[in-house]
Amino acid sequence: MDDTIATPPNYAAIKSRQNAAWASGDYARIGVTLQITGEQLAEAMDLPPGAKVLDVAAGNGNATLAFARRGCDVTSTDYVDALLMRGRARAEAEGLEIAWQVADAEQLPFEDGRFDAVVSTFGVMFAPNQAAAAAEMVRVCRTGGRIGMANWTPDGFIGQLFKTLGRHVPPPPGVMSPALWGSRPWLDEAFGAGARSVAVSEHSFVFRYASPEHFIDVFRTYYGPVHKAFLSLDAAGQVALEADLRELVARFNRLTDGTMRVPSAYAEVIVTRS
Repeated sequence: MDDTIATPPNYAAIKSRQNAAWASGDYARIGVTLQITGEQLAEAMDLPPGAKVLDVAAGNGNATLAFARRGCDVTSTDYVDALLMRGRARAEAEGLEIAWQVADAEQLPFEDGRFDAVVSTFGVMFAPNQAAAAAEMVRVCRTGGRIGMANWTPDGFIGQLFKTLGRHVPPPPGVMSPALWGSRPWLDEAFGAGARSVAVSEHSFVFRYASPEHFIDVFRTYYGPVHKAFLSLDAAGQVALEADLRELVARFNRLTDGTMRVPSAYAEVIVTRS
């Protein structure tokens, strides 16, 4: 019998590296293109004006802005202060009143049940301790409140992008793919015990670029996980990763004229807290 006890991941070290990855490049250049997903989530949740909303791992503020535009009282959080600054600049340009706070999704600095709704678009799914992050979202949401998310699915384009990166730069032992947050079985496991209902619907965001080469160049320059993956590889490894990314785009691309139109499936999730 194997009596080996697996060493738990060093989440503090992992988050430190993740923070550096997301702070590298300029994620806001890509994040802003996803604004429609925040608007769609806000429409689906249909909260009343004045509802207290927490945006977890808000990035440059797509969901933050969407809910604030609908009159909600929004607190926007992320553990990368540079991204919050980009969201703050967008909010100031629109004259929106939003509270901003640096916070770790796995240890939210708020009391139990403080918010009517807790939301995240393509953010909390990257927390390395996934169970802890899910539990924190439930904890700070009031009884009868809702948790709303947009999460990439495992089989969609971005889910497969994570898988491609993992073949070239393996994740730390014990850390699961962020795309699990787009999987119904995992969502039921993570949120079911604290929920009256877990509603999941599949949507698609379309990545539009002038060419596959343009897409790879933009993500290699600005998207933290891809940016860091290329930096960690030698010249031969970078060539191999770029080739695999080209193959991935070709597999999903709907166009044949040299441009790129790639739909990427994501799960829109609305959990009603028990």
